[in-house]
Formats: sequence, structure tokens, C-alpha cells
Amino acid sequence: MALSLCSAKSLLFFFVISAIPVAYIISQERANPATHVYHYHSSSFFRECAKWDDSGRRFIVSFLDGGIGQVAVPDDYPPGTVLEEVTLVKDLELTGNGSLGLVLDRPRNRLLVVAADVFGNKYSAVAAYDLSTWNRLFLTQLSGPNVVAGDGKSCADDVTVDAEGNAYVTDVTGSKIWKVGVKGEFLSIISSPLFTPKEWYKNLVGLNGIVYHPDGFLIVIHTFSGNLFKIDIVDGVGEGEEIKLIRVAGGPLSFGDGLELLSPTKLVVAGNPSARLVESSDGWETAAVVAKFSGPVHRLATAATVKDGRVYLNHMLGFGYPKKKHALVEAVFSNN
Repeated sequence: MALSLCSAKSLLFFFVISAIPVAYIISQERANPATHVYHYHSSSFFRECAKWDDSGRRFIVSFLDGGIGQVAVPDDYPPGTVLEEVTLVKDLELTGNGSLGLVLDRPRNRLLVVAADVFGNKYSAVAAYDLSTWNRLFLTQLSGPNVVAGDGKSCADDVTVDAEGNAYVTDVTGSKIWKVGVKGEFLSIISSPLFTPKEWYKNLVGLNGIVYHPDGFLIVIHTFSGNLFKIDIVDGVGEGEEIKLIRVAGGPLSFGDGLELLSPTKLVVAGNPSARLVESSDGWETAAVVAKFSGPVHRLATAATVKDGRVYLNHMLGFGYPKKKHALVEAVFSNN
């Protein structure tokens, strides 16, 4: 089954996997982990994103082959126990699309999920689901035939939500951001020449991880260039929003993928290496890489989440048969 070219990211993934010796993978899987790990069994090798839902005491995970699941962590969880994934959503209307980035919108008790053309469905979209019933609240198509949300090659990748419930979805191929209203209505597109590096190869994988900062702006990363951007949305996006390149000492943040705010001044960047901790003391006008974490590189860290004050990294690859064992690895940062 051919991949669509949501595909530059997919090609990078298969290149990295093919470059890792099998003997190294086996040795890493047999080694005792250096930090705490939640292992869980699933039915598929690929899990793109995971976010901790504190009220439900569960990790919510997205399936690269489409769908949403949960990994419940009981209060009396015995360390070392392999947890079990339970499927929550398999949306037949989205068959062929992968489920990628997701974000919990706790004030509205819902989950927003990106759907992208990974295995042949010819559009990108964002969907919202009720966290209690898992009823779908809306599905907004963002690319494809007869869609006003934009043209050209597109691949939705990650999503965040602001204080009013508006969603912001990154386009990793077209390096733009779609804004979608609280009821699922398409509102506008954020684009800028800053999002397009001069070197053609740095545009193969563009805008990726995105977070909303409580002070009213977005932070978004461009994967291949490693650039980090601040987008002020207080005065209204799509109507002259201010976009700035954040100068990062110790950067660029090349191969950065998912983002997660650890605090208003600290940002976790999942990717290569497994994660970097970035800190800003001036409202994200500038920043610095202050620490790094190197975990199971062969599993490919793609997203970060915070549970009980600790950072956990989602890894795309699971191993094993017939059940696939995935790992949510605690990132303990070091400045060495």
C-alpha cells in the first residue's frame, strides 16, 4: 500500500529505521531502562502521540493506522506491570487516514485529533470527540477537493487549542496553520515567509509540533530547519498576526517533533535526540536549550506529555508479536 506524500515525514521515518542495526535494537530491548517506563500492549506497531488525562487516570494514544485508544493506569499500579490498550474510537468515515497529533480540551471535556492522509484517504482534517461518551462533535476537512481551507499539497500533523476553544492545526507539508472555531467552523490560515527556509531540503518536513501558551500565543516548531516560532494571537489570527522567530541558544532544534509546556517558561521538544528542554525568561522572545534526555532512540520519540509533574515521551514503534509492546518513557533531563 503506497504512502501518500504526507510522505516526506514517512520517508524520513523509514530511512531512520533502516539505518538502525537489528543487533542494536535487540540489545536495547533487553537492557534495563534508565528511567521509569510505562509499557503497554497494543494491536499495532505504530502509535503517533500520547497525552495524559489526569481526570481519567489514563494515557490517550493515537493510532497511525487510524483511531484513538486509552491506556488506563490504576491507582494501585504495580511497577513493571505491562498495561493494556483499549480502543475508544475507530471512525469508519476516516478509514485510510491516520490519527496523528491530539490535545485534551479539558474545559469543554473533549479531545481534538488530527486526521491525515497516511494510507490513501485524500484529505487532512481535525475531529473533536466527547471525553465521556466518545461521540464525535465535529469533523472539519482542511484539505482536498472543494475545500476552502487551502490548496496545494497538505498534511495535517499536530493540534493545540486556545482558551476560547479554537483549534490550530499544523500542515507539515505546506508549512501553514489552519485555525478552526470551537464548533468546527474553518476560520483562517496562518502563513508566513518565515515558515519557508531557503534550502529546499529543509522544507521536506515543515511545521510540526504546536502548543498554546497561557499568555495568549502559539509556539510551533519547524522540524527540518529546527526553527521555533512565536505567534501572537491575542489580537486575532488571520488579521495581521505577529509571527517571530525565537532565537534559541544551543539550537537549532533540528528534527524536533511534538511539543509540551512543562511550565510557562519551560518547553519540552520531543524528537532527535529523544527530548530537549528549552527555557525562556523573556516571554519566548528568546530561549535556550538547558538540558537533554536520550532514551530508546530506536523507538523514535514523537510526542511528550506531563503526568504528575514528570515528562513522559511517546514512542512511535512497538515491538513484539502477536501483541506489540509500546513504551512511554520518563524523560529525566541532564545538562551534560
